[in-house]
Amino acid sequence: MFRLSNLIKSVTSGKKERVLDGSIVIWNFTNRCNLACHHCYSYADPNSEDFLSTEFILGSIPELKKAGIKFVIFSGGEPLIRRDIFQIAEAMREAGIVTYLSTNGLYVSEKNVDRIIETFNYIGISIDGIEEVHDKFRGLEGAYRKSLDAIALIQKHGGNAGIRFTITNETKESFYPIFELAENIGVDKIYISHLVYSGRGLDNLKIDISKAERREFVEFIIDKAFEYIEEGKDIDIVTGNMEMDAIVFLEKFGEKYPDLKEEMARRLGNWGGNSAGRKLGNIDWMGRVKPDPFFPFYIGNMTERPFSEIWLDESNEMLTKLREHPRKLEGYCKDCGVIDICNGGSRSRAYAIHGDLWAEDPSCYLNEDERRGL
Repeated sequence: MFRLSNLIKSVTSGKKERVLDGSIVIWNFTNRCNLACHHCYSYADPNSEDFLSTEFILGSIPELKKAGIKFVIFSGGEPLIRRDIFQIAEAMREAGIVTYLSTNGLYVSEKNVDRIIETFNYIGISIDGIEEVHDKFRGLEGAYRKSLDAIALIQKHGGNAGIRFTITNETKESFYPIFELAENIGVDKIYISHLVYSGRGLDNLKIDISKAERREFVEFIIDKAFEYIEEGKDIDIVTGNMEMDAIVFLEKFGEKYPDLKEEMARRLGNWGGNSAGRKLGNIDWMGRVKPDPFFPFYIGNMTERPFSEIWLDESNEMLTKLREHPRKLEGYCKDCGVIDICNGGSRSRAYAIHGDLWAEDPSCYLNEDERRGL
């Protein structure tokens, strides 16, 4: 997760950098969902049954704390399908864990909106295109309007909701309009996610965009982050699953603030790029633990072994290699001069295309000069 806006604001104002002392877990609490999105990594199914009980999940919270988990992102499937989701989130908050909600918004209503706002520190609602595109991509006619209604309802009740958008061939025509939409409805955050080849994303590899298109979109995203700050618009921009964005960002930042470029480079190095298995983990609906939601291998199962033992296992060779910084990778990552910033990008994409976790990220769009750090 690359927080462009936050970095610009903190460096230009001289504020102390934000350092995550611990890790973030994305927990897919259910595999049930009312949609069938083309890019879904969990193969969500409306006919699934929840596997982990309320009691088991609540009992695992001390293990999360022991392992240094500071944030839990509630995901699915659709997390609001679970009737115990508020009980779980409230228990985590009482334990000092920050809770975020990732939802399609279709179950946000007058009956639960206040509790959602009170329970979760942040609410992200997926919008993957302007109406027709979104509905087709999400597999349900009317989904777009219902998601927008959810954002409006949250805002009406004094909360903030951000837009989550995934760039694919099917959604790219809505890329620019998404920013217009965000500005018009006044959301506080735009999260732009790049496709990772996993779940339905692997089955639909053909829906990914070209490197040239990706570069064009990334440059627009970065320019927008600067524009919003310069114009005083309170909209944060975040990108996900494409840590190479930080290298392009650094160059643009240096052009605007040459005296601060060195400090920004230092902070980006401390941020460290892809954090799968290091500062980011995933728990799926069956209690299986992975370095990130898209990862092709599990590192353990909470129903068989305590989470802290899985996450803190120094004998796990794969975790050890993931936690090296910068990682020792092959291909053009091997001699890359900026790998300390991006950390090699997605291991899931590398494995999907090359069959090797430690190969180059095939989606890297940097040119040779940029890879040499020139």
